[in-house]
Amino acid sequence: MANVELSNPLTEAPRSPILSVRDLEVTFRIDDGLAKAVDGVSFDLYPGEVLGVVGESGSGKTVAALSIMRLIPDPPGNISAGQILFDGQDLLHVTYEQMRDVRGTQIAMIFQEPMTALNPVFTIGMQVMETVLTHEPVRRREAFDRAVEMLERVGIPDARKRMNDFPHQFSGGMRQRVMIALALVCHPKILIADEPTTALDVTTQAQILELMLELERKQTGASIILITHDLAVVAETCQRVVVMYGGMVQEVGTAEQVFHDPRHPYTKGLLASLPSTSGKKEERLYTIPGNVPSIMEMPAGCKFCTRCSEVIDRCRTEKPRLYDLGDGHFVRCHLLEDDAK
Repeated sequence: MANVELSNPLTEAPRSPILSVRDLEVTFRIDDGLAKAVDGVSFDLYPGEVLGVVGESGSGKTVAALSIMRLIPDPPGNISAGQILFDGQDLLHVTYEQMRDVRGTQIAMIFQEPMTALNPVFTIGMQVMETVLTHEPVRRREAFDRAVEMLERVGIPDARKRMNDFPHQFSGGMRQRVMIALALVCHPKILIADEPTTALDVTTQAQILELMLELERKQTGASIILITHDLAVVAETCQRVVVMYGGMVQEVGTAEQVFHDPRHPYTKGLLASLPSTSGKKEERLYTIPGNVPSIMEMPAGCKFCTRCSEVIDRCRTEKPRLYDLGDGHFVRCHLLEDDAK
């Protein structure tokens, strides 16, 4: 089979995806012109799956997620091309009112920073209740009870009393739990979790992740997109992994493929940067050379060519395709052209 772009499903599994993102492009207008933050991103999400999206800051992970929710600020942002297919319709072509019905009930998002995502002038209870009242024909009393129940399920002590508290009265971990309650109170089919454990201690991180996965498992067929730079979390929780760099998908595969047989130089660099468990103090922690280029200074060819130890002349001038290596493993690298199926 010839090399393939990811306009076809990432795996040949017979099941149908619950969400398909195809050739997504997102640009932002700045003083110097147009900056392309997401450049032709495609991936599928299947029912009951936890899909990890990893990459350094600036790789386009969050912008791609916000595009699914149609939350890109326009202006200066613009979803300039692509499709986001959900439940038989392209979310990029539905009305604002239709998209409001999708958010919260069908697709929900845990935002990266709960202190800025929660409204500081409304009580926690009011914010959780509002989600229920907006999307379901229930009385305020029922919405109140639903909010209390969900706060209890995410581990907020004395939840009924704390319904009257404001976000600043909660710790970082407790605010993150509130964000999970807010996202799950209407039982969405898809949960997008954007760095849900950022700035939390390791114990709280483990509790938050377990809580999120447990609550989603209780809803049959519900799926999670977990956006993170923490590869250990991905290895522990995800079935498949999308590696992004420079606004593009660089590698896609099962967690086993990506962690035990990484093929893209960037993926190899990320894994090599993990602290060693050998206990040898003399081992120096590996770092990928250089820095992520500015969005306006991305190379014309492979986005990673300025930092890649395996770069060849072709990489600097020609964008590599996303090659199909078989068994749902896709890699965007010229060096793998001969290995493509």
